[in-house]
Amino acid sequence: MTPAFRFSVLGVLVAIAITTAMDAGGLSAFSSLPLLPLVALFWYLGRFSRIEVGFAWGRWRHHGLAVVHPLVVLGSAALIAAAAGAVHLANTDWKKAGLNLVLVTVSTILAAIVTEEGFFRGWLWASLRRAGQNEGQTLFWSSIAFSLWHWSAITLKTGFDVPAAQIPVFMINAAVLGAIWGMLRSISDSVVVASVSHGLWNGGAYVLFGYGNKVGALGVTQTSIFGPEVGFIGLLLNLALAFAFWRWWKAHTTMAG
Repeated sequence: MTPAFRFSVLGVLVAIAITTAMDAGGLSAFSSLPLLPLVALFWYLGRFSRIEVGFAWGRWRHHGLAVVHPLVVLGSAALIAAAAGAVHLANTDWKKAGLNLVLVTVSTILAAIVTEEGFFRGWLWASLRRAGQNEGQTLFWSSIAFSLWHWSAITLKTGFDVPAAQIPVFMINAAVLGAIWGMLRSISDSVVVASVSHGLWNGGAYVLFGYGNKVGALGVTQTSIFGPEVGFIGLLLNLALAFAFWRWWKAHTTMAG
């Protein structure tokens, strides 16, 4: 293990430790914010360029690709749930749900650029590349790190915590989501593109399907089956789209090489 790789691991462990402490202390609503100073600190220590860290706008077609992931997966999950009779809309306030969808999406995009995406697909991505990891290895390690960082949020009493049986599905799904956003970052060289997909995902998943014990606008209570993050349907759909993105990504990296 090279010194550069050890530093990458250390940075991830520091992020996980801080977030876990905040989640344990009832500050889970703000637990991603420490990633901002960590991004700035590690960026400075590593002397990375803006391009290396992925702070670039990206091309419009890549932003279009970023929209495809949440639209296809969340839309398919909703249709499958509706076909199975698991959607209940009698008590849904669509005006409120629409407003929440916009607020969560926009706030997540803006925050993720300098926190989750800026850290995992920005600094960590650049750090792993400098440590000698190829694109595939960087995608793998950054996705695993992203999943592990979420551990405390779903296991401690944070409001996002889930039943023990759903934890393995969530952790695998988080890694798959990390891989999808990692491939978007790799293709576009932009954490902004990845953040757009991340924001649309959070807005749609949390507002429509809910999180923790909270039921979303679609009224789906069988989240262990139909949930986009904690359900088997969501996991299968994300895996299918990840495979499609992987073929696109492989073609991109082959041409770039």
